[in-house]
Amino acid sequence: MEFIDYYKVLGVDNKATAAEIKKSYRKLARKYHPDVNPNDAEAEKKFKQINEAHEVLSDPDKRKKYDEYGKDWQHADAFEQAKKSGRQRQDYGGYTYSQGSAEDFSDFFESMFGQGGFRSQGRRVKFRGQDYNAELQLPLMEVYQSKKQTLTINDKNIRISIPAGIEDGQTIKIKGHGGPGIDGGPSGDLYITFNIKNNTAFKRVGSNLYKTIPITLSQAVLGGELLVDTLEGKVKLNIKPGTQNGAKVKLKGKGFPKYKQEGNFGDLILTFEVKIPTRLTTEQKGLFEALKKTNI
Repeated sequence: MEFIDYYKVLGVDNKATAAEIKKSYRKLARKYHPDVNPNDAEAEKKFKQINEAHEVLSDPDKRKKYDEYGKDWQHADAFEQAKKSGRQRQDYGGYTYSQGSAEDFSDFFESMFGQGGFRSQGRRVKFRGQDYNAELQLPLMEVYQSKKQTLTINDKNIRISIPAGIEDGQTIKIKGHGGPGIDGGPSGDLYITFNIKNNTAFKRVGSNLYKTIPITLSQAVLGGELLVDTLEGKVKLNIKPGTQNGAKVKLKGKGFPKYKQEGNFGDLILTFEVKIPTRLTTEQKGLFEALKKTNI
């Protein structure tokens, strides 16, 4: 099995921080994503390598094993057991050599245990499959309601449910949809990180939405009614007389869905921005001059 330098794949130093690894992964994943490079076999291969590298280097425990054992980090526990035994015969810490298929193991693994597998107490040792990492990009309104979506991971279609209100950068685990296990071991898991693009006029913070609403000077002074947008359409808003610049009003339950809380929504917080007129007619100036004399 060819050794793959995961640090080189992600274009980072082996001393890179978790934040640096994540940043580089996201940049490369977007660049080589199959949706961006349709029918490009090389880009698809690169995309898979990027995900594999991120899956290992983003996990502190896996990264530690990889730094010591390279591509065969998944067998680190078995190596450690063999080391602790201190035996030089064919008995490696309870694991005895047996002829078997060399296809399951890399060259590095075979160099330690011989060509073939190994058995523990006369039984073939089972290894859990590799975890997979994937990134799914969605516009904000795609997660306003719960929905089902089919993903293609390593040429396999997986249908998942995406709960409403999922956060940007949030990761969910799909159990058993990672790499196949070795010698009957359990499959790994699939971790999907969501990249939510906000293409609305609202700022999202958790389940709350925020927006600045411009109002005229006369509306601020005298009050009135105003139609404002929400994610579910327009609503009528009453502006109180004497509303100050920067004043806020909360529309309860008009925000974003709360994650895995069906039917519960955050709030919509509106901030008023009073627009001061810069061009006045002679008549308007006269009115303001009159108000000026009353010390308003």
